[in-house]
Amino acid sequence: MSIQYHIRPATVNDVDTLLQLVIDLATYEKEPESAKATPELFKENVFEKGYAHALLAFQGTPEAPGVPLGMALYFFNFSTWTGRPGMYLEDLFVKPEARNMGIGKALFAELGTIAQKKNCGRLDWSVLTWNEPSIAFYEKVLSAKRMDGWMGMRLTGEGIENLKKFAPTAN
Repeated sequence: MSIQYHIRPATVNDVDTLLQLVIDLATYEKEPESAKATPELFKENVFEKGYAHALLAFQGTPEAPGVPLGMALYFFNFSTWTGRPGMYLEDLFVKPEARNMGIGKALFAELGTIAQKKNCGRLDWSVLTWNEPSIAFYEKVLSAKRMDGWMGMRLTGEGIENLKKFAPTAN
């Protein structure tokens, strides 16, 4: 089955659509309770402060858009090793009923175009180890390479707060 779709950058008017896709992704990843983002946080941090950017895939045409089918949310970082910016793909999600129609590939194609325009040295992302269909797609279709030898690390709320104890004291 083939459907007509288009991809465009998200705007502040798409906050509710983005949040619903994030909830759909969290549900797919078996952690719906972990999706704590609010419309206010997305408006402020994505659209006002520009900490992240998003692409949306919709059924239909730009002139007559239909239902949302997927999204990619990304931000830029910097590599000290390459001396160039990089792109980090925070989330890519295509609704289950819209998979295997080229939407994921098209989202990656758009990400690649943006990364090239920004002179990014690399595009990184993480994938859950149990998500074998996605891993197979990344490796076989995109020719992505596993980052063996690297382990993700994270601090949240209290952990970030606790960093204060390492600040030098005034003499």
